[in-house]
Amino acid sequence: MSITLKQIAQLVDGTLHGPDELVITGAATIRDAAPGQITLAEGEKALKQLATCQAAAVIVGKLPAPPELPYIQVDNLHAAFAKVVQHFRPRRAHARGGISPAAHVSPTAQIAANVTIAAGATIGDDVTIDRDCVIHSGAVIEAGCRIGAGTTIFANVVLYEDTIVGEQCILHAGAVLGAYGFGYTVVNGRHELSAQLGYVELGPRVEIGSGTTIDRGTYGATVIGEGTKIDNQVQIAHNCRIGRHNLICSQVGIAGSTSTGDYVVMGGQVGIRDHVHIGDRVMLGAKTGVMNDVLQAGNYVGAPATPEREYFASLFGFARLPEMRKQMKQLERDVAKLKADAGPSVARSDAA
Repeated sequence: MSITLKQIAQLVDGTLHGPDELVITGAATIRDAAPGQITLAEGEKALKQLATCQAAAVIVGKLPAPPELPYIQVDNLHAAFAKVVQHFRPRRAHARGGISPAAHVSPTAQIAANVTIAAGATIGDDVTIDRDCVIHSGAVIEAGCRIGAGTTIFANVVLYEDTIVGEQCILHAGAVLGAYGFGYTVVNGRHELSAQLGYVELGPRVEIGSGTTIDRGTYGATVIGEGTKIDNQVQIAHNCRIGRHNLICSQVGIAGSTSTGDYVVMGGQVGIRDHVHIGDRVMLGAKTGVMNDVLQAGNYVGAPATPEREYFASLFGFARLPEMRKQMKQLERDVAKLKADAGPSVARSDAA
């Protein structure tokens, strides 16, 4: 798998500054690079770290030339480095084996051409799977589900009945779509499960992370819009409508009947109450708590969610409170001293 520096430059369409025949044996980040390997440097901080890096060469973008190290300059740093990594560690191709005889496929399921269903997968009644899908071992697709073309469903994913998955989606291991929503009514002193008659619908090119759960709607759909990417261990409750091209990071919790616009970003552990709306291009920092609608595009942090500039201004003011208290105490002492020095006339004036 070894390759020369010149060959790497040709692979990534970059400009080589260094010896053509230098042999490169692997690719790794600055922290992990070993002798003979190539790394990447993004930003001035990374350039400084190269001084203690063992790599034999580096790929850079628009940065100045790294000191005393052969380098390749490219337009798109991460795309170029990804090509190099894939040369040394190529992706494993998933075998296209058709439908395994060890899969459990209902005779009423409709399976299109070039679909792979691995051993141990379960396909329920009246399921429709479009062309070029891959269903891995242990996945359970219950009755009435519809899977769009080119979708990959990894091991142990569970789709409850009537779930709709758009084309070219990726569902990672252990995701659960269409479970009952957390909704109850009190009947004769007991919590009785409310209606669970809806379903979950994913638009095209949605990605769902491992361990993520998306609950079905009460009467209609819980919807995830086109191109939205959801990280691992996210909870989206019943009746939510998530817009297009959202990015939702790990451990976010979204309560029922919440909606978002397009290009919303939620950092890790964001919590959103029920029945609120998040507007287009809102960015919620990690651990932000949303209590009310957030409609204006921009960055928000804190609990309750506050525009970033306002939040940090108030935080700065709060940090100054001990100093301000000391100043106030000193002013009180100074005023008391002035009064004492002024004598009885000041005291009479104060009394008046």
